[in-house]
Amino acid sequence: MKRIGLYGGTYDPPHIGHLLVAETVLEFLELDEIWFIPNASPPHKRKSLGVSNEDRVKMLSEATKDHPAFKVDEREMNRGGASYTVDTLRELKEEFPVNDFYFIIGADSVETLPTWKEIDVMLELVHFVAVNREGYQLETSYPVTVVPFQPVSISSTDIRERIASGKSIRYRVPTQVEKYIRERKLYES
Repeated sequence: MKRIGLYGGTYDPPHIGHLLVAETVLEFLELDEIWFIPNASPPHKRKSLGVSNEDRVKMLSEATKDHPAFKVDEREMNRGGASYTVDTLRELKEEFPVNDFYFIIGADSVETLPTWKEIDVMLELVHFVAVNREGYQLETSYPVTVVPFQPVSISSTDIRERIASGKSIRYRVPTQVEKYIRERKLYES
């Protein structure tokens, strides 16, 4: 049996903050691996114009390739359409019934758990893990393990805005991700 952290997101683009969260949870909970699951089309977010799902997967693969415990799982991309977490969790549990899964969320998501599609089913499939974010209360009636984390002030939105205005993104994204973005002129307009 493996203990696997599941870390879903748009990763548009992936940045150092994502990697720090994954590393922190991996070490704190003594997990075997972290599987990054890029969302194809999350029902609550709009995708950046001009950036394909393929671009997001390639950037995420570049960002995680040097860490032996980090994997990229493309099942939501391959499925297409709206991405509901419960569908992905059912698939994973069916495919890997003996694994113990830990679903990583930000503190901002803790307060929205009651609105998640089939949250009661999800609670049977995974352990929820929340990482701290400034300004959020981690109070919930749901069983959530809180991982202490010193948040970094980096966001994908900020990175996209910096690129569009011609500013540097160095130290905000892994070097290989910056190179990929620059070569393909992503987020420039």
